[in-house]
Amino acid sequence: MTDAAAYCAELVRTADRDRYVAALFAPAEHRGALYALYAFNSEVVRVRDMAHEPLPGEIRLQWWTDVLRGERAGEAQANPVAAALLASIERYRLPRDKLIDLVEARRFDLYDELMATFAELESYASKTSSALFALASQILSGTQAGLVAEPAGGAYAIVGLLRALPLHAARRQLYLPAELLQRHAVKAADVHAGRSSSGLNALTAELRSLAHGYLGAARAGLPALPREALPAFLPLAVVGPALDRLERSDALTPAEIAPWRRQWSIWRAARNPARIALA
Repeated sequence: MTDAAAYCAELVRTADRDRYVAALFAPAEHRGALYALYAFNSEVVRVRDMAHEPLPGEIRLQWWTDVLRGERAGEAQANPVAAALLASIERYRLPRDKLIDLVEARRFDLYDELMATFAELESYASKTSSALFALASQILSGTQAGLVAEPAGGAYAIVGLLRALPLHAARRQLYLPAELLQRHAVKAADVHAGRSSSGLNALTAELRSLAHGYLGAARAGLPALPREALPAFLPLAVVGPALDRLERSDALTPAEIAPWRRQWSIWRAARNPARIALA
């Protein structure tokens, strides 16, 4: 394994355990490209936490956009994640525009503004979470499997945002669409202050219902996927158990799945693909 590939694998192991474990079930010859893709995503995801302020975050995201456009070649080759990602782009003909869209969508993370509508949340999930499923599928099978990747990303993103709601609220950042807050008579200031309510729990229940719908749509499309693509969708195996936990907890104190149980869910789905998108 090259130094860059090893760096990417270790980054994913610590920052994105679900995808790290899922990639272990992919053929060894494609695993490095998966880790490069997932490491790139992890780097972009943590820009807000690393930068602390919007301006340095914007500069870092712009650096990734420049790299993906073929600029900053020397700097890119000196960065293990960028070097591994660019090599994977060339080998698997990954669409750079999809990767650039992922970076651009993550600019929202740098600010504390509310998403106005659910349609904006769907677009965010599509350009981030769904894109990762699609690109991983392309690495493994040559097809982006959009009919599965789109709903898979919607389900995975919503569950991730619901799990992270207390963290986001504490730093005055909400991904709950303003139209849903208004419909359920929830004030953003109350959520920021850590005050739960029946309205907030009703709002998150609505989002869980939508995630169940996405999960069902992904499940319906799985039988038509090339078998080679299935490891790309193994992270989806944790969504059903996570929804079960979330349904039995308050919105601001979401119950977590133990790491070993998440890994076990992925392992069982790898042995029986019918379990990948179980509700």
